[in-house]
Amino acid sequence: HKHLAGVTGQSLESIPSSPVVKRPGETLSLSCRGSGSEFTCCAMHWIRQQPGKALEWIGVGHRPSSNNRYVSSLTGRIEISRDDSSSMVYLRLSNLKPEDSAVYYCARENTMV
Repeated sequence: HKHLAGVTGQSLESIPSSPVVKRPGETLSLSCRGSGSEFTCCAMHWIRQQPGKALEWIGVGHRPSSNNRYVSSLTGRIEISRDDSSSMVYLRLSNLKPEDSAVYYCARENTMV
């Protein structure tokens, strides 16, 4: 089975870690830093939680990026990229809408045998 290590305690650093204020129509850019081989081995997911709602998976960044997958409701507005040399994964969400207000999390996928 698979679990998301960022949710279960994997050390991942969100950048920026403080709240970001954006206007509708603007673009949100977030970064997440992992650690070395623990980062490069695996797919990296982005999840968000809107106020008063459950966690929502919004996309996953793979190597190569042609294998990336996104939630259908954000198609055309979301892009996930990664730089394995610096253990970074990036989220870009354009044409922001009020409903994009949320806490955003990154999480490393861990495949358990």
